[in-house]
Amino acid sequence: MPKDWLEWHDLYNTEPKLQQRLEIVREYISYSLDNSPTGNIRVVSACAGDGRDLLGTLANHPRAKDVYARLIEINPQLVERGRATIESLGLTKQIDFINGDATAAVNYVGAVPADIVIVCGIFGNLADENELNRLLGNLSFLSKKGAFVLWTRGHSNGIAHSETVRKYFHEFGFEEVNFKLTATGDMGVGIHRYLGESLSVPKEQNLFVFSGVSNKAR
Repeated sequence: MPKDWLEWHDLYNTEPKLQQRLEIVREYISYSLDNSPTGNIRVVSACAGDGRDLLGTLANHPRAKDVYARLIEINPQLVERGRATIESLGLTKQIDFINGDATAAVNYVGAVPADIVIVCGIFGNLADENELNRLLGNLSFLSKKGAFVLWTRGHSNGIAHSETVRKYFHEFGFEEVNFKLTATGDMGVGIHRYLGESLSVPKEQNLFVFSGVSNKAR
């Protein structure tokens, strides 16, 4: 079992579920970039890890130079790894990688509302459906009208938790663009589009509470 989030991210080297999840997330990021309006594309990523989903996509995407992104991650070693990748891609003037709390609304000020919002690896680390609803409600602060929102949710004990997430997204004014399960069948990856109006200020200063721990991450 991984002892911390840095070690957890190293599981991408060996864990088929995570590798398949990453492949689908990158596919959806590429789709979002392809279908964003001409001009600058704002991206925010919460609990970004080392940013391998976005940065791995930008490495070979024709619209990489249009992207202005803010990634937020609390683990300093993962942030350091991500910043090194940003530098290698020549995107240091476009991508800001903050070592901070992704639950705090203040860390998104100046970067939102965004065209693409990445909230992968979060929903399985929320305490309950009330906390999920809280985060979904606050996405109207992060997302501009028409924004793409990418998310993941693991299944456990025979329960398809991703189906609950899909239902709530619809209730909060999002239209599903695509949804896939990994080949392992126990991880859902979705992309939705926000149809509502963006909020200039958040409903709450804490957008959600991340209650997961690395050795029990789903």
